[in-house]
Amino acid sequence: MSCASATLVVWTSGWLHGLAASDDVLDALQTWAELHEVVADDDGTATALDLPGPDEAPVGPALLLAALRRAGATGARLVLPVAGDVRGLGGKGPLSQCALRAGEAIVVPSVSVGLVPKLVADGVMRWTVFDLPTSSGLEHIPIGEAEHGLGAAMREAASTLVTLDVARHRPNVRKEIAELATANSTLPWPQGMPPRALRVLQRAAEVDAILKVAASDTPGGAMSASATEARAQALRPLSDAVRRARCAAVDEAVRVLADQSAGRH
Repeated sequence: MSCASATLVVWTSGWLHGLAASDDVLDALQTWAELHEVVADDDGTATALDLPGPDEAPVGPALLLAALRRAGATGARLVLPVAGDVRGLGGKGPLSQCALRAGEAIVVPSVSVGLVPKLVADGVMRWTVFDLPTSSGLEHIPIGEAEHGLGAAMREAASTLVTLDVARHRPNVRKEIAELATANSTLPWPQGMPPRALRVLQRAAEVDAILKVAASDTPGGAMSASATEARAQALRPLSDAVRRARCAAVDEAVRVLADQSAGRH
C-alpha cells in the first residue's frame, strides 16, 4: 500500500490551496487509524506552532492543520527513508532517526518542520512534529523518470520471481499479489488528483506487492544463506524504484493541486 504520510501530504496540500475542506483531510486519515493525535517533539517546536510539547496531552490533527496555516505553510513533501538514505530530513537528529524507524515522514520546508506517524495503540496513530533544520538534499524526481524506472522494475520483478523460484510452493501467488496491489486502489484522494500520479501510485503498489510476496516466501527457492542474500540483492533495486515512484507521484499531485488552485484565482 501507500502510507499515512502520503495521504496527509496530498490532502493537506489540497486543503492549503482551498481544494479540500479540513473535514476531508480528517476523513482521509481514517484509512490508517480511527484516532489521530499530534504532539511536538520538543518545547521549541511546540511554542513555535502552538502545539502541545512532549510532556503534554496530544491534540487532534485539526489543530495541526490550523498551526501549519498560521505558520505560512505552502505545501509538503513525502520522504521514504531507508538505511543509508535519509536525505531531506536535516541530517542526523531526532527527525531522521524517528523517520527511519517508521520508514516514512513528511517535511514542510516552508515552516521548517517534519512529521512522523506511529501507531501507539490499537487504532491510534500519533504524529510527532519535529524541527527541520534544513531540507537540503531532498531529491526532486520527475514523474516521467520515475514511471519509466518503475516500468523497468516491473519487468525485472517478473523475471526475478522466476529466476529465484520464490513461488515454487505457492500456487496462489498471483492471487496474493493481485489482492495486495488492489488494496491501494481504495485509498481516498482529493478531487483533481492527477491521473498520472494515480497510475504511478497503482503501479508502485503492484511492484510492492511482488516484493512483499517474494520477501515472505521463506525458504521458497532460496535454500541457503547465499541464495537468500542473492534474493535480497536482486529485489533491492525494485524496492528503490517503488520509493522513488511514490515520492514522485505525491510531488506531482501536490504540484498539480497547487496549479489548479492558482488557476481559480
